[in-house]
Amino acid sequence: MHRNEVVLAGRLSMEPAHRELPSGALLTQWRLAVRRPGGRPGFQRSDAIECATFDDEVRDSVSGWQLDDLVEVEGALRRRWWRGGSRYEIEVRTARRLQQAPPRSRSRTGRARAEAEARDPGTGIEPDAADAGTGVSGPEPVDGEEVSQRRKSA
Repeated sequence: MHRNEVVLAGRLSMEPAHRELPSGALLTQWRLAVRRPGGRPGFQRSDAIECATFDDEVRDSVSGWQLDDLVEVEGALRRRWWRGGSRYEIEVRTARRLQQAPPRSRSRTGRARAEAEARDPGTGIEPDAADAGTGVSGPEPVDGEEVSQRRKSA
């Protein structure tokens, strides 16, 4: 029996973005930061998981989401290919917001936000995994490249 079912609950680390594909289909993409179980020192504590949907109802559900909202998605793992690369993402069937993020001040962006999260580990996910590569335009690096490129530039 073959089965491809995924359920994720995590923090929204990239707001939903919409783009039209050459085929005319409308694709909506976002990213979730999901904690790994356990607290083993020296190991990555979270994963940034790409999510996408072609479904109009799901698109309507996620359109009001904001950074740091706690959300849950259900779907299937897919591998997307394009000229020059591929990546894995969750193709979402259903999505819901579990908890709205607390209001944020405008001055708390970028490094200031990461520093605040690092000082208060109870606020969420490890900053470097949650905020890595938030751009949506064009293909993104294959898993692992994004993190290693970021560490080299740091």
